[in-house]
Amino acid sequence: MTGTSTGVLTGLAETEWRERAELHERRVDALVGDHLRRRSAGERHPVEDFLFTYYNLKPSQLRRWHPGAGSVLLGEGARERLSERFYTELPGGVGLDVPAFLAARPVLDFVERLLSSVAERPAHLGCFGLHEWAMVYRTEEVRHGQVPLRLGHEGTDRVVESHRVQCSHFDAFRFFTAPARPLNTLQPTRERQAELDQPGCLHANMDLYKWAYKLTPAVPSELVADCFELSKEIRVLDMRASPYDLREWGYEPVRIETAEGKAAYMDHQRDFAERGAVLRERVLAVCRELRAAV
Repeated sequence: MTGTSTGVLTGLAETEWRERAELHERRVDALVGDHLRRRSAGERHPVEDFLFTYYNLKPSQLRRWHPGAGSVLLGEGARERLSERFYTELPGGVGLDVPAFLAARPVLDFVERLLSSVAERPAHLGCFGLHEWAMVYRTEEVRHGQVPLRLGHEGTDRVVESHRVQCSHFDAFRFFTAPARPLNTLQPTRERQAELDQPGCLHANMDLYKWAYKLTPAVPSELVADCFELSKEIRVLDMRASPYDLREWGYEPVRIETAEGKAAYMDHQRDFAERGAVLRERVLAVCRELRAAV
C-alpha cells in the first residue's frame, strides 16, 4: 500500500462523500452556467471571461469534486477514484497519495512561502484600482476593444497623471503600457512577488483561486470553489473601478476619480482583504498538512 500518511485520516462514508460531491457540482454549475451558455453562443464578456482565460482551470475541472488531503473515501464506489492521478489505497479506503503528489507539485514551496509572507503583512489600501487605468495609459490599443472608455483617452490619461500609482502585484504591473511603468512607485518582478504582494491587493486575493487549484486534488474542492467565488466578486469590483464604461453590461462604475468613489473602493477592498485572509489561512493549513503527512 503506497502513499499512507502518518497523520490522522478522516474517513468519509460513501453516502457522505457522494452528497458532498453532488452539492459541489450544483454549486459550480450555478457559478459557471452563464459563462458556458455564452461560450456555446460564441459571446464574449469583458468581466467574467477573465476567470476562464487568465485562470486556466476549465469549468469541468472546477466541477470535479475532491475531498482533499487527510480524507479517506470509504465504500466500494471509492475504488473508482483509483484511476485518477494521485489517488491510492489508504487504510480502509481510497485517498490522496501524498508522496506522489509532493513529488509532482514543486509549486507547493512557492505557494506556501508566498501566502505566508502575505499573511504576515498589514493590508495596504488606497491603490484605487489604477492598474487598469495604467494598462490603457497613452495608447489607442485597449484590452477590451468592445467596451468604451468612460472618460475617453485624454480623460483616462489625466486620471493616471493626477494620482500616485502604487501597484505592488507583478501580474497586474506587467500589463502596464510602457509610458505608465515609470509612473509606478514600485517596479514589481516575479522574483519579488513574495516580498511585495500584500493582503489589500485585489489581484493577490483573486489569485488565491489560482494557488488553491494548483494544489488540487490536495485542496478540498469546497475550498477551491470558495476561492473562485471570492475571485469572481473581486473581478466585478476590479472592472467597475476601471476606466471602462460597463453600464450596458449591467455594472455601475465605481468612480475612483472622485472622493466618493475612492471611499467606496476602499470599503470593498477592506472587505475582500478580510475574507481573503480567512481563505489564505485555509490554503496554508492544507500546505502544513501536506508537510506533516510525510
